[in-house]
Amino acid sequence: MKIIISNASPEPIYEQIGKQIKAQIISGDLQEGQSLPSIRKLAKELHISVITTKRAYEELEKEGFIDTVGGKGTFVAIQNKELLREKKMKSIEDLMAEMVTEARKMGITLVELEEMLTILYGDSNEEDE
Repeated sequence: MKIIISNASPEPIYEQIGKQIKAQIISGDLQEGQSLPSIRKLAKELHISVITTKRAYEELEKEGFIDTVGGKGTFVAIQNKELLREKKMKSIEDLMAEMVTEARKMGITLVELEEMLTILYGDSNEEDE
């Protein structure tokens, strides 16, 4: 599990950790049932407070991304496949909303944007084959 903390970010460290773990779960980098580092171990690896990692894990557990089993550890929660797909779709929608905002600022038309997307989507399909 790779987590990068940015001291320059206005986002609290526990949120940075949570977002990165969520992203890894949604992308499939972290699999259902996979063990996560203990709160103490993660705090040590990231050189941060145990309280910060505990808060990140608590938030992830509230959101249903991880489960903590007393005496055994913390694991990636078993995800509802449809819910996971919705989370992935939401993530893509957010990225596309940013893209549209930037395109509008630069004066790029919808037709030009669609053309770029079609080219990029076509290129990625060729790589997948």
